[in-house]
Amino acid sequence: MTGGGEFAGLVAAVTGGASGIGLATARLLADRGARVACLDVRPEVPEPLAGVRCDVTDDTSVRSAVAEVVEAFGGLDVLVNNAGIGAQGDVAAGGDAEWHRVLDVNVVGMARATRAALPHLRRSDHAAVVNMGSIAASAGLPQRAVYSASKGAVHALTLAMAADHLHEGVRVNAVAPGTVDTPWIARLLDAADDPEAERAALEARQPQGRLVSADEIATAVAYLASPLSGSTTGTVLAVDGGMQGLRLRPRT
Repeated sequence: MTGGGEFAGLVAAVTGGASGIGLATARLLADRGARVACLDVRPEVPEPLAGVRCDVTDDTSVRSAVAEVVEAFGGLDVLVNNAGIGAQGDVAAGGDAEWHRVLDVNVVGMARATRAALPHLRRSDHAAVVNMGSIAASAGLPQRAVYSASKGAVHALTLAMAADHLHEGVRVNAVAPGTVDTPWIARLLDAADDPEAERAALEARQPQGRLVSADEIATAVAYLASPLSGSTTGTVLAVDGGMQGLRLRPRT
């Protein structure tokens, strides 16, 4: 079930691991030697990945899923907090229920998964947590109020967790993707009046002129989670085609 890469002998759990960025990450970690469990509400995944049903909004479900991974593989070394949902609209667009729904999945869900995993991570010599942030946490994007708020919280939570658990041997980092070509973006495009124009607008918003791929995000996650990155903690790594930091002149 494992290869001979830098994750050989390690066990990883990826929430939201059955599709999109999560599945790309799970596959890459497995390719690099890890035994990988995909924790998802629909845990159908290809071999050699193991699917474990998990709803990050339910503490009992999360604790049961983590326990199942540890029982099956004998421990847990890497947690990738990838499960999340998107949301559109300005601050007035959604009621309290929408705010609670998004924050429950995107922020409290990470807390649930991490606190369930911590007792096992503390026993690992190579413990790492990688949270999924977003460019929306640090760049004002239109019609993304509640989503941006949730990802800003993820970035702050990442730093707090890194500070709390450094001396327990647990590194905590985050990846901040730009707009990624995922099933969620595909659904947004399908719902647009002019999908081709909407895709072109999303691509033009990123300085490199294209969407980020799920595999590129997976590579960043693997770097942060790797035992070879033992001095990297409390970092939010942007993988956004220059969207946050670059101000390019228009092409002529």
